[in-house]
Amino acid sequence: MTRQELFACIQERQSFLCIGLDTDLSRIPQHLHTTNDPIFEFNRQIIDATRDLCVAYKPNLAFYEALGTAGWQALEKTIRYIGKEHFIIADAKRGDIGNTARLYAEAFFTQLKADAVTVAPYMGEDSVQPFLGFPGKWVILLALTSNAGSQDFQLLPQTSGQPLYEAVMRAAMRWSTPDTLMFVIGATHPERFREIRTIAPEHFFLVPGVGAQGGDLAAISQYGLNAQCGLLVNASRSIIYASHGEDFAERARAEALAIQKEMAILLQKYQLL
Repeated sequence: MTRQELFACIQERQSFLCIGLDTDLSRIPQHLHTTNDPIFEFNRQIIDATRDLCVAYKPNLAFYEALGTAGWQALEKTIRYIGKEHFIIADAKRGDIGNTARLYAEAFFTQLKADAVTVAPYMGEDSVQPFLGFPGKWVILLALTSNAGSQDFQLLPQTSGQPLYEAVMRAAMRWSTPDTLMFVIGATHPERFREIRTIAPEHFFLVPGVGAQGGDLAAISQYGLNAQCGLLVNASRSIIYASHGEDFAERARAEALAIQKEMAILLQKYQLL
């Protein structure tokens, strides 16, 4: 999916919502455990309930890899079921060099057919470039994450005075363009969005931390939106675990709808519709 296609999808659905499929076998409703593939069945019903309200889905690979072959099969089925009308992010946070990175990229782009993969930049340019060699695919580079530990390294000042995450972003922007490169910017840092948007005015940001982590959607939008929206705001637990009963899909839709309605108002406010 190109940047223009992604923006068209955002305008059509009046939404820049990404739903994280962090599907934990221990947290899904009990009645699904009698099905042949509980993980896929849970995902299928979440997708059916929300596909008109979001533009992206983000399976977190750890929840699938932990289940071995069965988990990987559930992930493949989930991605096929989502189809081509949504932007699919493999949340893998990989980072390695040479042939290893290339094979990771082939796993996510060629085998799983994801549109994007999250990549950790700690090992530098040669750990990121192999992921950038796939036409029509995206790298989503970790920059300023939403977890409390982000301040351990990401905010450390460099000799230039800029924090480490800014140095990472400026370097990565020399490796690729806004058509293939996004950055992860956590919603728990709303005070930094104005500055970060000046660093990368055209890039899309994947923004975790709205929902269960308490990120402020209005504040993020005020400083983070650009001429093509430029934001994919992710919510995971607050949507998919809105209920642990048989009404889980309906409750997930209600949570997603509330976010989509707020997003529609914000898109109109900033004249993006």
